[in-house]
Amino acid sequence: MPYIAGLDIGSAQSKAVIMQNRTLLAYSTRPTEGNFTQSAEDVLKAALEKAKLSYASIDLIGALGLGAVFISYPFTKISDISCQSRGTHFLFPSVRTLIEVGNQASKIIKVTAAGKVSDCLVSDRCAAGSSRVLQIIAKVLKVDLEDMGALSLNSTHPVKFTTGCAVFLETEAISRVAEGMSKENIVAGLHQTLAARISAMALRMRLEGDYVITGGGAKDGGLVKVMEAKMGQRLLVPEEPLITGAIGAALIAFERNN
Repeated sequence: MPYIAGLDIGSAQSKAVIMQNRTLLAYSTRPTEGNFTQSAEDVLKAALEKAKLSYASIDLIGALGLGAVFISYPFTKISDISCQSRGTHFLFPSVRTLIEVGNQASKIIKVTAAGKVSDCLVSDRCAAGSSRVLQIIAKVLKVDLEDMGALSLNSTHPVKFTTGCAVFLETEAISRVAEGMSKENIVAGLHQTLAARISAMALRMRLEGDYVITGGGAKDGGLVKVMEAKMGQRLLVPEEPLITGAIGAALIAFERNN
């Protein structure tokens, strides 16, 4: 059976998967760091090493993401939404609603029983509606992004932010720090604001379960918990929420070739 690679070269993170016969053999993720071509080469190389394969072993490559056009290998370009839907369905066949909290935007995707897209709503390009705002506030608070979820869960009085703009959210966060507000309460307030925006999007669509959350936001346990409370739904989280698009790219590339 052929070996298929899936690449998702995003603005913040690059991801690669290696698959054979609908089996995920290996994956790798790494920061893009502004160099799409080099990042694509490095992340694919790392995934191949984990699978104990060489580039010569790869029969097909499917790709998505902002930096996909900079990939130096021959590949099949596939839409982000199709890849996310297909890859998430591969991991969770019961999924009917996908919430992707990505670095550039958040998306609510309705998924069919076959893993295809039946409807989709995308947030505006403001960072306040994506996981990018988590990175911005993490820098303000001088905490690791990976620690944001734990901080939020320890909050007792979440800060109420008065704006939905990322620039003003940053300014407000700086002001709250100066006022002596705890990091826990600031992060919890941020989660409330981001979850409210995404939940409002979801309420505009007729959604059904099961519900899955992916993207960088899905790695933040505090945000996931607030999202569940606001939506009144349990959200399934992949073991690695960043690679669903790359999985979908590999699967769709294989299906198109056949």
